[in-house]
Amino acid sequence: MKKRILLSLLVFIAVLVITVFSYISYLSPGITGYAAKYLASGVFVAGRTQVSLENEELNFFPVKYSKNAIDREQMTVTSKLLGIWKSKAVYNEGLGCTLVRDFSMDDVLALDYPDVPLPQGDPDTIPWPAGDKLSDTVPAGISMDILNSMLDRVFEDTVKYKGTFAVTVVYRDQIVAERYRDDLGPENLFLSWSMAKSFTNAMVGSMVREGLIDINSPVNIDIWAQDERKHITPDDLMQMTSGLEFSEAYYKARLTNTTAMLLKNGDMGDYAASKKLLFMPDSVWSYSSGSSNIIQDYLRTAFSSHEEYLAWPRRAIFDKTGMRSVVWEVDASGTFVGSSYLYATMRDYARFGLLYLHDGNWLGEQIFPEDWVRYTTTPAPGSGGEYGALFWLNKKGEFPGLPDDLYYCDGYEGQRIFILPEQELVIVRTGYSPRGTIDWQEFLSGIVKAVE
Repeated sequence: MKKRILLSLLVFIAVLVITVFSYISYLSPGITGYAAKYLASGVFVAGRTQVSLENEELNFFPVKYSKNAIDREQMTVTSKLLGIWKSKAVYNEGLGCTLVRDFSMDDVLALDYPDVPLPQGDPDTIPWPAGDKLSDTVPAGISMDILNSMLDRVFEDTVKYKGTFAVTVVYRDQIVAERYRDDLGPENLFLSWSMAKSFTNAMVGSMVREGLIDINSPVNIDIWAQDERKHITPDDLMQMTSGLEFSEAYYKARLTNTTAMLLKNGDMGDYAASKKLLFMPDSVWSYSSGSSNIIQDYLRTAFSSHEEYLAWPRRAIFDKTGMRSVVWEVDASGTFVGSSYLYATMRDYARFGLLYLHDGNWLGEQIFPEDWVRYTTTPAPGSGGEYGALFWLNKKGEFPGLPDDLYYCDGYEGQRIFILPEQELVIVRTGYSPRGTIDWQEFLSGIVKAVE
């Protein structure tokens, strides 16, 4: 009897160990992948320190249990879990950091960013917004006392504004305020997270203007040719009405479509495109990071070479608008991560907002079609006025008391660019603020009050 009990106990322990081991093995690509990618980009692209990143953004269960090693000579980060499972991210000049998945590190390093010259001249001597030389005068119609009082509260690091990195406010085309946390400054680049979707909108708009693509024609992906997915258009993908299965969720205890795409797959667009159709295109609205990466796969096919594709955002948008800092990272296949991975300074994010505030016209040059911003801010079918084309809207009343023509880029954990046409305002905020730790209503209302 004792032997039987002992055997049962041993079997139970063995099953438990195997189950736990299997579960950790299942989670490990997400745990180590997140740590390696975030730390690599934070150090080699954003100019942060390993200590600050591990103490803040990477200090949550279970990612905090990764052991991270930075090789500054090879410019890699290797993250290990329990000494068994590991992931590696590598820096590639011009393309930022890429998690090595499905392709070798040599394949990733072979991705060559084209030699696209930056705009000529020293930005410190060129007046804003083309450069960084700011005006000594403040535009009429703004109370700096009210504005500065609001920013003082934002940087107190209380629960309402916890984790704020930086805030930049542009009023009537001039920077009227820019603040940084003590350990950060104008030279730092900040991660976009899902604000990258709005940059994908810009890339599409610039290509439409040049006649390279038609957003109302099917994207013609080979694996969709034999089923109803063949009807999906870029417009459907931009408005999040493709009908494709995709779970936009973030859990610490399991992988979802979003985290699997970002942390386990070398070709993110292919992963998202492999999902089945749940609804007919243009019939149901459902937010999906996968849609942005499918769009990027599609955009890549519009060019005769990979180099032309990689060069396009800088040639067509960033250089023309003085956005010298932008690093748009690629997946291991060499495709821009249109959903999540773009880095820029606060001023360059502000320039991006100004480009939309002025309907795609930059100092007299039209970057997008003249009706592109109107299209962008037209509510997507089924969104209830909450979403346009890769931008969020206020037409549903997300921010009561603020204009319904307000629209914005929204990134994970508190990255936002707000565009308020009526007030002639662009407001940029970056930080590490998990849901519920920032009061966006008070934040916006406090700044808008300064120009009322």
